[in-house]
Amino acid sequence: MSGLITRRGLLAGISALGAGAALSACGAKTGSDTSKAAGAKADTSGDTVRVGLLNSLSGTMAISEVTVHNALLLAVKEINAAGGVLGKQLKPVSQDGASDWPAFAEKAQALITDSKVVATFGCWTSASRKAVKPVFERNKSLLFYPVQYEGLEQSPYIFYSGATTNQQIVPALDYLKKQGLTKLYLVGSDYVFPRTANKIIKTYAKANGMEVLGEDYAPLGSTEFATIVNKVRSAGADAVFNTLNGDSNVAFFKEYKSAGLTAKKLPVLSVSIAEEEVKSIGTQYLEGQLTAWNYYQTTPGAANEKFVAAYQAAYGKDKPTSDPMEAAYISVHLWKAMVEKAGSFDVEKVKAASDGIEFDAPEGKVTVDGATQHVHKTARIGKVTASGLIEEVWNSGGPIKPDPYLKGYDWAADL
Repeated sequence: MSGLITRRGLLAGISALGAGAALSACGAKTGSDTSKAAGAKADTSGDTVRVGLLNSLSGTMAISEVTVHNALLLAVKEINAAGGVLGKQLKPVSQDGASDWPAFAEKAQALITDSKVVATFGCWTSASRKAVKPVFERNKSLLFYPVQYEGLEQSPYIFYSGATTNQQIVPALDYLKKQGLTKLYLVGSDYVFPRTANKIIKTYAKANGMEVLGEDYAPLGSTEFATIVNKVRSAGADAVFNTLNGDSNVAFFKEYKSAGLTAKKLPVLSVSIAEEEVKSIGTQYLEGQLTAWNYYQTTPGAANEKFVAAYQAAYGKDKPTSDPMEAAYISVHLWKAMVEKAGSFDVEKVKAASDGIEFDAPEGKVTVDGATQHVHKTARIGKVTASGLIEEVWNSGGPIKPDPYLKGYDWAADL
């Protein structure tokens, strides 16, 4: 099948949160290719150990994922230069998920079985994560997932270094509400993350005096947005909550401007557009628009200055940094700290050592919550500037404890 998922597959993936059924829902192969090496062991016998990097280096998601791959390589290089992990150098093994969710599952199995990696870092879309989730669980191998996502999930073999819902979507809604922007139009890509995120948004809105005036989805990779933008323009909304992913954002924002819509007339708050996407889309289409993340290139602090300098020295002075790549970068350093605390590459010992692990990250101090295998993170709302960078306009004042199932929110009880 193509890299796009069917509506039936999406709904099945949503209902199977945390379950292996997501593989078949996405059309992935579930036969011997992904089950023959259950319990495969990593190779730690030599002077080097392999780590897997699993990203879309081609296809519609490459616009976002190539930079994540680069950030992972930077972290590996830094760790090796500092002596490695437990005296062993890290050897990165890259696999291209090619924006195709079944391919992600196959490549994940190859990293575990053939390359015998000690851990894997990667995936972007929730569809890719749900496709590989049963693979890592069956093999008892670790995945470090670096991107904000819709929550409502925990896996014993996944660490989530990006934001969960209460660290991005909920603070974004709180911000819009405080700004008096209470009439929303929801636009998203047609797969797991946007549909689940919008379910949460509608639940929040109902309990917080907000209205959702419309909800539309486009296939991932779609470039046709005239109909959706016309519906947005005529709906009477105060703001658009955007969960489009990949290069669909390019077509959407060009159509948005063509229709005479601007940040001043009808602001768009996006949760998957960071500095790299701003550069690709064009600041003339995005200036003044809002984003919700945990990190920006402009985030103050010595750790971020060092990170930006190192990344641009490696990949070019004109290359921006962004939240997903920062979350990927810190995931490798957090894994290193877990391994060293455990004194072992053994997966179960690494998991047991994870709680309370801290890292002075570019986004500020982050701490691993061992119970959920998520990370305490500061929420930040930003505004796109004419320079192409994103300037923070609000933050949560400190790291927010991860709550992937929104147990601390009465309005979310039925989710």
